[in-house]
Amino acid sequence: MLLDYVNKAMEKAAYEKLEDGTYSGEIPICPGTVAFGANLTECQRNLLSALEDWLLNGIRHGDELPVIDGIDLNKKIKERKIYYGQIEKGA
Repeated sequence: MLLDYVNKAMEKAAYEKLEDGTYSGEIPICPGTVAFGANLTECQRNLLSALEDWLLNGIRHGDELPVIDGIDLNKKIKERKIYYGQIEKGA
């Protein structure tokens, strides 16, 4: 499910060729995921890394993650926290 989420997020990436010939990329649905590269392939690799870091930080800090193409990681994270006893009753 996590890999599906990452792949779906990457499908929503937007890239732009900059004046100096390098590329920038971002995933608007995942605020803060921005990357640059000397070419498009490098920019895509860097954006994937930025997305992975963004996702891990969001999970670690309990941030509400966007639902992407019906994939809702928030429910899975909450279920796992309940399973491991990390959420108090009534929370």
